[in-house]
This record gives sequence, C-alpha cells and structure tokens, in this order.
Amino acid sequence: MTGRPIADGTAEHGPLRPIELAFGAVLGGATVGLVTVGSVIPLAAALNLVAAVPMGLLAQRYRLRALVTAAVAATVVAFVATGLLATTGLMATATIAGIIGTTKRRGGGLAAVLGLSTLAGLVWAGFAVGMLQLLSATRNLLFDTVRNTSRGIQELAERQEQLAPLGRAAVDVTDSVLRWWWLWVGSGVVTGMVATALFSWFVLGSVLDRLAWLPGHDRLDAPPDDRAIAPLPVTLRGAGFRYPGAVRDALRDIDLTVDVGEFVAVVGHNGSGKSTLTRLLAGLPPTTGTVQRPGSAGLGHLGGTALVLQRPESQTLGVLVADDVVWGLPTELAADVDVAGLLREVGLDAMGDKETATLSGGQQQRLAVAAALARKPALLIADEATSMIDPQGRRELVELLAALPKRHGMAVVLVTHHEADAAAASRVVHLAQGRAVERLAAWPRPVRDVRRRPMGEPLLELRDVRYTYNRGTPWEAAALHSVDLSVRRGEALLIVGGNGSGKSTLAWIIAGLVAPTSGRCELDGKAVTAQIGRVGLAFQHSRLQLQKQTVGTEIADWGGRATGSGAVGRALDAVGLDRSLAARSIEELSGGQAKRVVLAAIVASHPQVVVLDEPLAGLDPEGRADIVELLARLRDSGLTLIVISHDVEDMSTVCDRTVHLRSGRILAGDAVPDAAPATDNSAPEHDSRTAAPPHRSGEPAWRIEHGGQS
Repeated sequence: MTGRPIADGTAEHGPLRPIELAFGAVLGGATVGLVTVGSVIPLAAALNLVAAVPMGLLAQRYRLRALVTAAVAATVVAFVATGLLATTGLMATATIAGIIGTTKRRGGGLAAVLGLSTLAGLVWAGFAVGMLQLLSATRNLLFDTVRNTSRGIQELAERQEQLAPLGRAAVDVTDSVLRWWWLWVGSGVVTGMVATALFSWFVLGSVLDRLAWLPGHDRLDAPPDDRAIAPLPVTLRGAGFRYPGAVRDALRDIDLTVDVGEFVAVVGHNGSGKSTLTRLLAGLPPTTGTVQRPGSAGLGHLGGTALVLQRPESQTLGVLVADDVVWGLPTELAADVDVAGLLREVGLDAMGDKETATLSGGQQQRLAVAAALARKPALLIADEATSMIDPQGRRELVELLAALPKRHGMAVVLVTHHEADAAAASRVVHLAQGRAVERLAAWPRPVRDVRRRPMGEPLLELRDVRYTYNRGTPWEAAALHSVDLSVRRGEALLIVGGNGSGKSTLAWIIAGLVAPTSGRCELDGKAVTAQIGRVGLAFQHSRLQLQKQTVGTEIADWGGRATGSGAVGRALDAVGLDRSLAARSIEELSGGQAKRVVLAAIVASHPQVVVLDEPLAGLDPEGRADIVELLARLRDSGLTLIVISHDVEDMSTVCDRTVHLRSGRILAGDAVPDAAPATDNSAPEHDSRTAAPPHRSGEPAWRIEHGGQS
C-alpha cells in the first residue's frame, strides 16, 4: 500500500465511520438529556435552546447521514423515556441544528439558511397537517374546544355593550381559521421554522464558530480497503508520516517487518513517533514509503488488527465484565466466544458477573486484552498499555502479552517507554525523533532534592474517614476504611498503593470534591468540602482538566477574574514553561506540557494544598525527571504537596514521607508525620548531584515564595 495523506475534509460516501458513530452517540445522548429535562421541568425550559448545540456541532463536522442516524436514535430514546412532547421537541431541534450546522460545513450564508428552513418548514407543515387530517377524532375534539372557548369569550364580551363587537369578531375569526385550518397551521409552521432558523443562524452559528477549534478527526481513520482481512506479515519500507498542517514528519525512513508468532517491543521517549508507528501498523497509509500486507489491516474486525490503548476505561463499554468482552460483536459471533475461558486466560477468572466500574486499572487492561482476543486478531497492538498501572500489574500484563503469540498464532506489538517492559520481547525497535536507532540516549533519573525550608504545623487532618460507593444499594462497595492521616504545612507527602487500593478516592476527598461517608477531613480546622478551591487537584489524565482553547485562557480561568496576562506569565514561569506558550492551543500540548499547564493553573488559583494523582503516569524518563524537579520547586515555595503515585522510586526523591494505602486502609505508623525537620542543605551520601543554592530573585520558585512578584 503506497502512502498518501488523509484529507482533512469529510468523506461524503460509504458507511458511517467509527468517529461519526462515536460522535453521534455522544452528542445524540446529550441532546436527549437536554430536551428531556427542558420538557419535563418547567423552570428548565431554556435547555431546549441549548439542546441545538450538540446536534449542530455534529452537522457541522460530519455528513448529513451521521446527523440523521443520531437524530433517529435520539428520537426513539426520547419517545420511550418521556413520550410525544419531548420527541417532537427533539425532532424540531435536530432540524434547526441540521440546517445551521450543514450550512456552516458547506460554507453557505443567510440565503442558504432561508432556503433550507423554508423547505424544512414545508415538510414540517405537511407533517402537521397530515397528522391532524389522519387523527380526525383528535382534530374535531381540539376544534370543538377552540370554538367553545371563542363563544365563551363572546358571551363575556356581550355583558359590556362596548365590548360586544370584539366578542363577535373573535367568533368570526375563529370560524374562519377553523374553516381554513390546514392553511393557517401550515403557514404558521413554515413561518415559525424560518424565523427560528434565522434567529439560530446568529445565535447557534456563533456558538459553533467558537467551538470550531475542538478536534473532530480520528487519527486512526484510514481510507477503505476492500481486500480480504489479512494484516500479517506486515512490512514497512522507508515508511514515514506527516500529520496535516505539521511542519515536519512525525515518523520517517522506518524499515520493519512483523510476522506471525512474534512479540515485538517498540521503545521510545514521548514524541519519538511510537503512536504514529502503531497507526501505520493498524492501517493508516504512510505519507512516504510503503506498507505492504497480504490484505487489509482489518482494524477492529474479526481476524484483523486489535488495539489496546493507554487508558483502558476509554475502551470499556459493557456494564458487566462478561458483556464487555463481546461488546460490539454480532450476536452469532458473540455466542461462539468462550468468555469464561478468555477471562481465565487473562487472569480474571470467575469475574464475568462483576461490574466493570469496580475493576482496578490493571484489571481493566486485562479486560481490554480479553475483549481484543474475542475478535481473534492476527495482530494485537498494545499502545502504552502498561503506563497507567502499578509496577506489579505492569509486569503481569507484559507476561500475558508475551505469551499470546505462542498460544494463539498471532503477533503482538508492545509500545512503551519502559525499557524493562521490552525484556521479554523477541525483538526491540528503538525510536528517537521519528527514526529507528540502535539504542536510546540515557536520561538522568531524578535524585533527591534537598529541602530548603522547614515544614510547619499540621494543616490537613483526616480522622476515621470512610467512603462507600453506591451506599445502600446492591452494588455497595467500600473504598476506604477508617483512614487517619495528618499532613504538615509545606510537607511533601507520598501516598502509594496498588491499583484499586483507594488512592484516587482519597484524593477526591482531600480536595473536598467528595464528602466522606463518615469521619472528617479538615483543613485548618474546617471541613474541606466547605473550602472548595483551597485544595488543588491535578488529575491523572491532565487533558481532562483543560477545557479552554488556549493555555493562557485556561490559566486565567483558574486564577479568577483578577488574573491578567502578567499573572499568567508568572504561573508559566513557576512551572518552567516559556511565556509564549500562553497563545498555544490546548490540543497542541504534549503529555508533559499538559501536566505542567495544569500545575500552572493550580498555582494561579493560590491553593494551600496541591494533590497530584499519578503525576508521572504516561511520561518518559526525561519528562518524569522534569516533573520531579518541578515538584521540588513547588515544595520549596511553601506549597503542601500530596502526591498519590505508584512510582515510589522517583517520587521518594522529592517527598518527605511515604504512607502506604492497602485495600482502603493506611498501614499502622504512617498516619502521623515526624517532627518538622529544620532546613538542611546537606546532600545525602548517595546523592550524585550537588545541592542547589538558595533561590535567587527572578527564579520561578522565588517568585512563588514572594507572591508572584519579580
């Protein structure tokens, strides 16, 4: 297959693509929710105006077929859930949204909106008149009600001689309207549709213009390949790829062959081209060079190529484990899958009836592998599938992947930036800056960064904190049991534990976003839930916290109304990012940059405590060392840091104390901190780096210490 770039536009022919189905499902569901709430709750009627945005976005980004499919599915759901009223509202909303979105997508203007709305109004008018004509009994009952109402008005008016003509006029108008009801109803519908469309062109159209920056393309989207599914052996010769709009190749001059029975590891740092290589193996044509295989890659199809991604929750669709294994398979194929056998093979024996939401990260990755194996793939690609799970889970997952080629007569490609994960591979490919190299350059590992200021008095107190999910239901699950913890002002605390130990639940409670089921969590003697914002929380997946278009607007939004460009610049200084990054789109950030931007936003919000959930997850060695050094600077600025991580070796170099969380409990002796140490600038004997001098005026950490003033 010779290479060619993927067009940035949308193909107008062929079946709906996965990205269209995914967007249609999500945006259609959002529309159903908005219309349903707006129809059922009188005070929420304004939501019907907002409901046009999701459908309009769908119509603007994708084909009319995608909009129609989503609208039909949403209409059925709305009818089952709420009845005819919300269903009619949803259909009208989809019509208006389709007119505005389609006009925007095709570059039309006000004249196009006027023409399309007139046409749609005629269709809706015909539908309304036809329904009234068909339902004659209902029509006659409605008309009798209207006549009786007009006659009642006439009788009331005749009691006052001067109002009598008005009463007679009301009856005459009513009789005329009901005599020509089809004309009045039809013209009213057309007029209403045109007026609404013209109003929406300016209002909804402006909203869609503001949302134009949101990504709407699928980087795995490839042109149709009508050949029979046969992904192996796959051979890349001088293959390279450049993304649309990029100034340089993400991958170039790659020579690689993957055949049945191989376990190949692809190792490289962030930005080296690893994920781009997986896309070529999964069927995306290169922009230079060739990719040759006997047939099509068959991504997601039986006997083709399967992908297991970095975040397993993004691939989990079934409510129960057994349902998720066969999710999306045709009924006849799903019936032939040995679900129990696959779950046993991946280490989830007898867990078929368990809810997927209760699985740990490692268990979710195993489930993703089982779901992939249910498709009997010839090629399984695990793209950074080990980066979000604890060390023990990572070792177990690598062992599982290494055994698959022999058991199933397939090939497995593991993409990772952990050299240790590649030890079991039959062949290792090293990537650096988009090219294959013999070995990777060694990056310095984090070393202990000596504390430059003492800790203060206890600031955060947790006493007998317990938390239970779905309390009082059959799905009740305890996550935390009698947690006691004390954290000093300015302390850097590391909380470690395996996947499913309750670390993330504890992080949300400390941040005040979740109230404990029992017990108390207090900051300066007051409940944290009453002080939202004084504890900043950095999610494990940083991209989920970044909601604005640019870096600068994101940081300013966190900092509040008083945050100007100067404060944004100082926040960027504090996390070691260049101030020019403020104008960059959030979508252009690397994983490490996204984590730093979140930290900059938190710094701008001036919290007393910062909680970081897995800050090193998904980063290469260089990125990990950079984040550890950044956290040391934030610690020395006086911030209290609570780091929740399974990267004990790296994070212990910056943290003062480590507590262990196991099955929702903190181990004895970890809850209370030692006495606050004095400032100590002497480096430990094992430290290979000379202790840094105190911060100078103008350095990022100095600025934080002095209220952001330079």
